[in-house]
Amino acid sequence: MMIYLYDGSFEGLLTAIYEAYYLKDSPEKMIAETDFVPNLLDITVTIETNTEKADKVYNSIREKISPRSLRNVYYAFLSEDPEVGSYIYRYLRLGWKMGKRIDEYLLEERVLAVHQLCQKVNKERHRMLGLVRFQQLQGDYYYATIDPDHNILALIAPHFQSRMGDQSWMIRDEKRDIAAVCFKGQWVIREIARGFIPRFDGEESQYQHLWREYFSSISIEERFNPSLQKKNMPKRYWKNLVEK
Repeated sequence: MMIYLYDGSFEGLLTAIYEAYYLKDSPEKMIAETDFVPNLLDITVTIETNTEKADKVYNSIREKISPRSLRNVYYAFLSEDPEVGSYIYRYLRLGWKMGKRIDEYLLEERVLAVHQLCQKVNKERHRMLGLVRFQQLQGDYYYATIDPDHNILALIAPHFQSRMGDQSWMIRDEKRDIAAVCFKGQWVIREIARGFIPRFDGEESQYQHLWREYFSSISIEERFNPSLQKKNMPKRYWKNLVEK
């Protein structure tokens, strides 16, 4: 089995797809180097990321298939599924044959695999918009931590930029050691040291106490439904909630 190995980035995957498609090669799988388990039977080819080649594939997806398919591919990639590179490669090979009609064939295995990952990422993105809890740091800066299953930080940052563009804030993804940092209405994704310890404002504990009091006062005991609560707000997210 021939396997293309890429560096784990979206650009790296698109470069690998370029090499396979335009050079008429036929690898069985495309796997991020960090996810690959070596064995004696597979033939591996390591692909070096090339921005120019990645851009060509990016534009080809948008123009020859559809912008919707480009979104599906990107969202699926953010799932970080170990097989996602292979799923996307197969999906695009079919897409370049069928064009924009590809997403109508939901029973086609190559389409379904990408759509399922895309839906998981989009569901968590939507859910996380209501679960981010900011805390005030020293210097009038706001800080929140998340620990999502998928790499959705870049998908939620624009939402908070549009609503808090006049504030300086940081949303930290503890699982991946990255953060979305907003300053003067502009945001970027940065790596952040694992040992980073924020310095909270002296009044933050008081604000948190008031929020918990409010949360408790509006709850209706007769409608308390733990099962429904855990379904809408899975317990794995609770550690970052002030009101827990």
